[in-house]
Amino acid sequence: MSNPSPDRMDYEADSTREAVASGVAVFAGVLLATISVFQILEGIAALADDKIYVRGLSYTYEFDVTTWGWIHLFIGLVGLATGIGILMSQAWGRILGVFIVVLSALSNFMFMPYYPFWSVAIIAIDVFIIWALCTQIASEQL
Repeated sequence: MSNPSPDRMDYEADSTREAVASGVAVFAGVLLATISVFQILEGIAALADDKIYVRGLSYTYEFDVTTWGWIHLFIGLVGLATGIGILMSQAWGRILGVFIVVLSALSNFMFMPYYPFWSVAIIAIDVFIIWALCTQIASEQL
């Protein structure tokens, strides 16, 4: 059996890399859209009933629960549009996605005293989305 030519091996490596990068991008887009819907629901819950979240200790990033509702609602709506952009293979979606997910992680860090377990879970998923989007962006540069 003959060995594949170097050109054939390069083609196969490139096509495999593109397929994996495309799959990672789709997964990141779906995950970003899902997390954004959670953010929207979290924001609506905070806006609808101020008593839904426990007001704990005073801390540096303390805002009114209604303010947190608007913050989560805004990040969720922009994140949902960005997730759709990623799924449509838009370059602006991947770049804006990293920015929005960083904002999501920061806002959930600051929201942690109100809903700690949920905030930590969202931050963990945000870190994974950042990794997936940066992997996609880096693979396009190769």
